Formats: sequence, C-alpha cells, structure tokens
Amino acid sequence: MFSRLYIHIPWCKAKCGYCAFSSRPLAGHDLDQTCNLLLQEMKLAAAAWPDNQPLQSVYLGGGTPSLLSAEQVAHLLACSRNLFGHADDVEITLEANPGTVNLDSLSGYRQGGVTRLSLGVQSFDDRMLAALGRIHTAEESRTALTLARQAGFDSIGIDLICGLPEQTMTHWQNSLQQAISLQSDHLSVYGLTIEEGTPFATRYPDGSPELPDDDQTAAMLEEADSRLTAAGYEHYEIANFARPGKRSRHNCGYWQRDGYLGIGPGAHSFLRQGWGIRWGNQGDYKTWADAIRNNRLAATEQQELTREDALSEVIFLGLRMADGISLSNCAEQFDERLDQRYAEEIRQLQQAGLITCTPDRLALTKQGMLLSNQVFVRFI
Repeated sequence: MFSRLYIHIPWCKAKCGYCAFSSRPLAGHDLDQTCNLLLQEMKLAAAAWPDNQPLQSVYLGGGTPSLLSAEQVAHLLACSRNLFGHADDVEITLEANPGTVNLDSLSGYRQGGVTRLSLGVQSFDDRMLAALGRIHTAEESRTALTLARQAGFDSIGIDLICGLPEQTMTHWQNSLQQAISLQSDHLSVYGLTIEEGTPFATRYPDGSPELPDDDQTAAMLEEADSRLTAAGYEHYEIANFARPGKRSRHNCGYWQRDGYLGIGPGAHSFLRQGWGIRWGNQGDYKTWADAIRNNRLAATEQQELTREDALSEVIFLGLRMADGISLSNCAEQFDERLDQRYAEEIRQLQQAGLITCTPDRLALTKQGMLLSNQVFVRFI
C-alpha cells in the first residue's frame, strides 16, 4: 500500500511571509508533546494498514524539523523502523534551517539514522533573506553546509528561490555560483509563488513593481538550468537538479505514484489501493492533536480515485521528470496507449517544441519544463 513515510513537524521559530504550509511559531508549545503525538499517530496508522512494504524512504519536513533534538529524531525513526520496517538502503531526509543547526546537532542527526540533509537556504544574499523573513544569514548557510560534511553527510541538498522582491539576475547568478562552489549534491530551484492568505499576498499584489515579472523569473530559471547542467548537475525534474546518484528518492516516489503515508497536522497520504486513495490530515494543530489523543486518525478529505483520475496523475506527475513516461508501462496499467488517445495533442505540442515522443517515451523538452502548465492542461 505504501513504501514511503512523511513526518510533518509543524513548528518553526518564525513564520515566513511567503509560506503557505501548515506551520506555526513554536513559542509556547512543547516539542516532546508533539513527538509523542506523532509516535501515537504512527501506531494508529500501523494498526489501520498492517500490510505495507518496508519503507524505501522517510522524510521529516515542516515547518522546521531541525528544531527537534537528535534524540527526538532518533526516537521517531526507531518507531518507524519498528512499526513499518526499513529497507536496507532506506533514504532518510531531514529538512533543516541553517540558523538552527551546529556540529553537535548535525552529528546527532547523522548518528540517529538521517542519511540526507535538505537545507532551506533560499538565497545567499542577506537582503533577500531579510525580505523573505528568514531567520538565518548567508554565512550561516555556508557554515551549515560545511558542518554537515564534517558530521558525515554525503548527500546534502539546498533550496533556492528566484523571483524575489528586488532580486536581479546578478543576485541570482551569485546564489547559483555559491551553491555550486559549496559542492551541494542537490538543488531545488523554485520561482516565488505568492499564495493567497499569506502576508506576501497583501504586501505584493498582482503586478507589484517590487517583484521581477514573469519573463524575468523565467530567465532566472533558464539561467539555473544553464549554469547547473554545465557544472555537472542533472536536471532530472522540473524544479530539481542533482549530481549523479544524488536524486531525492523520496520525492521521485511522489512523482512515480508510489504509496506514501503522511503523519502530522496537514500531512497528505496516498495509498496504492485500486486506482489510489488520497487524503489529508486536519491542518489545525489542536484538531489534529485531539483526534490522536482520542485514538483516532485525523484524516479528512478522502478521495477514491477513478481510472481517469489515476491516468491524469500518471501524466502530470510523470511528465515532471526528465525521464518522462513509459508508454508501454502506461498501456499495461490502463490498457490504452497515450500516444493514440492523445495523438493530436502530442502532435501539436511536438510542433511547439514542448515535448518529445519516441515509440516508448513521452517527455518534456527544456522549453516544456519552463512552460509545463501549458502542457499539462492539454492532457487533463
């Protein structure tokens, strides 16, 4: 049913103005209590779905998981191992804010079982970081990456955002170059999205002159592709680059529709049962916590997918990856060939230079990765 586990840590030191994730400031809350609730939810989930396979990956996201002590992280991982089983080569990722780690905590995470670190750098420019509301500095990011190597991590990813307030191409090029010079193993590169309900939505309305326009942001993303691929990174997914052998296996599981279990407030799950079942947990911390305390899972918004739902997901998730979609594998699952069902759409998208189609592979071109939404809408 599932082979991957996501554990959501809902706390951070301060909420960034652009963030729409299910997270909130830690002040006044008890991390031990949160961990106990997460452990209890894992036990409830293991009882509800006892037939899962050993976990191929575990991902601690947030929020800021690096607010947890090494002991708390090790306890959560030991529980997941005991309840679900871990594959021998399990990938275990922990997201970390560079301003919350030191050599002791990083060494503790590594010794406790974490195999991969994801640093929320976002920018190597202190003015950009201040505009985002980040609590760390560029120097702390550089230090965190160096200390992570000393702690024994050989798989370190960083996040970078372009299209930031008053960001120029020169700012962006500098951040890319620093990421390369620090020998990051993996980079996730995103354009800033102004999410409804966030402080940024009020601060930067549509057309705000303080934000780079769509063409400028697209140029920054093209610059990332050019610089990173020239430096030896594989552009393996729309927003992700990796050195050989350093792809995020957990995130690849999402795009390949592997089953995954989400633990924590606001976490989402997908079980490979029938055409698939999706649901999300209650996002409100108190509502989620009350359910767990009463020995109930906090699932809401459950959806049993139809064949057409599943086929749409195979297309728009599979096309995110540079590897694209195997037409023969898809035909085996759905008893239908995509290149026949969508023959005209594929022909038009090929003419536009947005996709390539071989006898067994449908994939985005580099231009198609920049304009992916224009491609996906043709298949949904």
